[in-house]
Amino acid sequence: MKDCIFCKIINGEIPSRKVYEDDNVIVIMDADPKVDGHSLIIPKKHITDFTELSNEDIINIQNIAKKVGINIMNKLNATGLTCGINYGDSQAVKHFHMHILPNYLIKDKSNKDLDEIYNIIKED
Repeated sequence: MKDCIFCKIINGEIPSRKVYEDDNVIVIMDADPKVDGHSLIIPKKHITDFTELSNEDIINIQNIAKKVGINIMNKLNATGLTCGINYGDSQAVKHFHMHILPNYLIKDKSNKDLDEIYNIIKED
């Protein structure tokens, strides 16, 4: 979609901190993270919201959430993980995406900047 920020990121028109990519999805760090390691799983094909996802898409996204989530937890010493999907008015960008939010025992954000966290969690 022409004006979609996520489509522009997928097409390389806007830079991002990509931590994972395959033929169907990219996973990028959220530009305004709620916690260290906050990342987004985004399908490469423009899908407005979760009601448009095929069962195959849902399974693939869940598998990626598990893989990337475990990687982020291990590399950032997180104690848990929350995966979330916004829909309707709460969906700021109208391109489906799943939030991966690591949980920590200490609720304060660290002093690490986005680039430092990116270098820790990106796929090698």
